[in-house]
Amino acid sequence: MDYLHQFVFGIYPYLALAIFLLGSLMRFEREQYNWKSESSQLLHRGSLRVGSILFHVGIIGLFFGHAVGLLTPVAVWDALGVSHSFKQLFAMSAGGIMGTLCLIGVLLLLQRRFANDRLAANTTWRDKLVLLWILATLLLGLSTIVVSASHLDGHEMVLLMSWAQHIITFRGDAAGFILHASPVFKLHLFMGMSLFLIFPFTRLVHVWSGFAAVGYLSRSWQLVRPRH
Repeated sequence: MDYLHQFVFGIYPYLALAIFLLGSLMRFEREQYNWKSESSQLLHRGSLRVGSILFHVGIIGLFFGHAVGLLTPVAVWDALGVSHSFKQLFAMSAGGIMGTLCLIGVLLLLQRRFANDRLAANTTWRDKLVLLWILATLLLGLSTIVVSASHLDGHEMVLLMSWAQHIITFRGDAAGFILHASPVFKLHLFMGMSLFLIFPFTRLVHVWSGFAAVGYLSRSWQLVRPRH
């Protein structure tokens, strides 16, 4: 097996995941004052509401769609009577819808950031990097739909699932499953893994706060008493 392929798809996922987790923990420990989404609404409203809603709906749908689609064992789908070809068609349709919503949202947010001089002046290189990185990852992901349409038997999808499940269960032969996968899939996987790598160094860390906010749903009401 090619050494570069083995590194990128057999070792790099663990490096990216380690930096993602440890980097997030270190940033929370040392830089809590910039642990936020850094909203720019006060500088320029523009298409922020529409772009943000489309982006968040799309990317959340893509995240959970990828998680369920890649990490659910093939045996489970077989036991449910879901054929590989049907699962691939469903993944292509759902991924296309969520990906398009997210793409429109990202383009609106990019246009808003670069078209307004005041906002552009307050945009850091990290903001530009993460938006452009997500844009490139999205375009590659949508391109995989075109590639998948040429073979609807679900075989390559099963290989991608096997790769992801072998990675998550720390089995060393993961990279071999996608040795002959389409270059578009490989590049999309690399960009997606690298997004986890840069995650702790950008405003994306506020995602952790979003998950933590779920805990507030079970908290008791705060009592505010008037001053006498």
